Amino acid sequence: MVINMFCKMIIYYSIHPNDTLWTIAQKYQTTIQDIQKFNPHVDFSLLQLGQVIRICPLTSSYISLRALSLMNTMRLLWEQHGAWTRMAITSMVFGLPDESLVVERLLRNPQDFVDALRPFYGEVYAKQFGNLLTDHLVIAADLVKASKAGNNEKAENAEIRWYQNALDIALLLSRLNPFFSYEEWRLMLFEHLALVKTEAVDMLTKEYAKGIETYDKIEIQALGMADMMSSGIMKQFQIS
Repeated sequence: MVINMFCKMIIYYSIHPNDTLWTIAQKYQTTIQDIQKFNPHVDFSLLQLGQVIRICPLTSSYISLRALSLMNTMRLLWEQHGAWTRMAITSMVFGLPDESLVVERLLRNPQDFVDALRPFYGEVYAKQFGNLLTDHLVIAADLVKASKAGNNEKAENAEIRWYQNALDIALLLSRLNPFFSYEEWRLMLFEHLALVKTEAVDMLTKEYAKGIETYDKIEIQALGMADMMSSGIMKQFQIS
């Protein structure tokens, strides 16, 4: 889109309860008019919870290589998180011969996050995040396998553990960085879980077209989490 040429960093923002265009504009130091300009196809009179819009904060016209590298890294890692999760679900649901290899690649994603976060938060805290993200993926696999087998009790137990894990991730991030809001991360992670579950159900019920639509939402939402993570780190460590 042409707007990328004039914006230092486009943020993908997920609508939260009680949001208004004014509060969003104030939060990101922009204007209502600019938010509307960057979202020409959005009907702002019908905004819904979880709907994603683009925001271009009013910032300087340049960005450092360090900031650009951080934003690109976080976008890459969260994008890979969603992509390899989808491939793992596909392999598990359809019993493909590459399942073990795909899962192995998916489980490399938490370690990649550890490597990215270590320079900012040290080995111990970076590993805590990596361990929680690994648990997130392992529990997701348990949920898919239980659902495929029709074991509702095991699936429900896995889903409870999955959401508790998301709360643990949100809590850790909020403790590491004063610019990471526990509530914002909780909402983003819960939305992520709901979308991934829908994606798995779409495959299990052979609703393949819906599954593709769901993945499109997962991809955009993942970019939102990436931008929220890089933005918080940039503020905390004064990277511009």
